[in-house]
Amino acid sequence: MISFIGDYTCRLDSKGRITIPSAFKRQMKEDVKDGFVLKRDVFEKCLILYPMKEWDRQNQIIRSKTNPYNKEHASFLRMFFSGTAEVIPDSNSRVLLPKRLLEYAGIGGEVVLAGQFGRIEIWAAEKYEKVSRGDDEFMSMAERILGGLNEQNNE
Repeated sequence: MISFIGDYTCRLDSKGRITIPSAFKRQMKEDVKDGFVLKRDVFEKCLILYPMKEWDRQNQIIRSKTNPYNKEHASFLRMFFSGTAEVIPDSNSRVLLPKRLLEYAGIGGEVVLAGQFGRIEIWAAEKYEKVSRGDDEFMSMAERILGGLNEQNNE
């Protein structure tokens, strides 16, 4: 799995395209030519850009945990896959973001592309600033989430 490093601010052009930062392209190497799947995030009003290999991996996880003949699972699958689009970078590494997804995430003008494990979050710049935690809050979260790892691993 690719681990994307960094967050980058760019501008959405008049056609609704963003340019994939060169650092992310280097981190993906050859995978960039396979294209991406773009979808709405499950928890936040942002978009998620998955390289095709990671999207396939995510689908395997979902397939292993769902039964399309279970009504609740079928509803989850419908909602999970709604708001997705396959996007292919052009020769200038620009990706066209569908208007319906831009509207969903409130994206226009400045955009932040934030690296994650296996995916890139795409945010309206002003929303990204609001969800980025302050140092004290991040420190508390880090302690709660990661603080006891050594004890858990020794059990």
